[in-house]
Amino acid sequence: MTKRSCFFALVFALTYLGVAGAQYPILDTIADKVVHKYEQSSYERLWEKKGQPKSPREQEAIQILRNDPNRRAAFINRVAAPIANKMFECGMIP
Repeated sequence: MTKRSCFFALVFALTYLGVAGAQYPILDTIADKVVHKYEQSSYERLWEKKGQPKSPREQEAIQILRNDPNRRAAFINRVAAPIANKMFECGMIP
């Protein structure tokens, strides 16, 4: 493969990833807020929030994720690792 073909393959891949990542911009914003909340919360605060009722907005977002497997997968892919790491650090998962 020539340098030129490698360059075009790289440009294509980056363009594809950029478009795929921008497929759900609102979902990306929500995922960023969720990750930020977990990263900034103390262990105690996370334990306190566990089991509390969700706001109407949160309930609506959860319902959207339940009804759309593609959005749910995109959301989980964005938040899973940071949340799991925080829960592990807090002793919430083994």
